[in-house]
Amino acid sequence: MTRYPSDRLHEEVAYVAFHFHWQRDDILRLEHRERQRWVAEIARINQRITEQTGGRR
Repeated sequence: MTRYPSDRLHEEVAYVAFHFHWQRDDILRLEHRERQRWVAEIARINQRITEQTGGRR
């Protein structure tokens, strides 16, 4: 079994917690693949907002 780098895990948890205001323990309970899907979805939302506003938020 390969360990997931702890720095990357902390980045993902912080990213999801910041954007969705979820609790740390709830995020950590997500399966790795599901957590990555949420990270990707947040990135898509942010990209769409950036494109729609011309970079202004």
